[in-house]
Amino acid sequence: MNKFNTIAIDLAKNVFQVCILSPDRTVIQNKQVTRAKLPSLLANQEVSIVAMEACYSSHYWARVFSDMGHKVQLIPAQHVKPFVRGNKNDRNDALAIAEASWRPNLKCVPLKTIEQQDIQALHRIRDKLIARRTSIVNQVRGLLSEYGVIMPTGICWI
Repeated sequence: MNKFNTIAIDLAKNVFQVCILSPDRTVIQNKQVTRAKLPSLLANQEVSIVAMEACYSSHYWARVFSDMGHKVQLIPAQHVKPFVRGNKNDRNDALAIAEASWRPNLKCVPLKTIEQQDIQALHRIRDKLIARRTSIVNQVRGLLSEYGVIMPTGICWI
């Protein structure tokens, strides 16, 4: 049995569901917290295990909470889904995140640094620009073929 509280957070845009469980896995509180109040809530908690689903803002929050001294776990969503009980809502999702974090052989997502996220963002933007360029070239080639102008495949024909 671990000696730390578990804080499971269901991340969202503006209102987060925070479920705090004692080391013996009883629910201390399960409440909604606004974005502005979340850092102060966790800053006032003793060192805990903070579990979140790995999603669009989880790396940012993980860096914030680990700087506060908490042990952060980013859990892939496919490992959380089997633990959702009852209807899908934020309260049940936060409990499912907590339960998934207790699994002994859980493979968590490694925390990304800001530099790693910057590089990933550049790669994604570049891939999007290449896909958009290819789409436009193919559309122009198709439109020109309607006028009898047949262009070779590729971009180097310009």
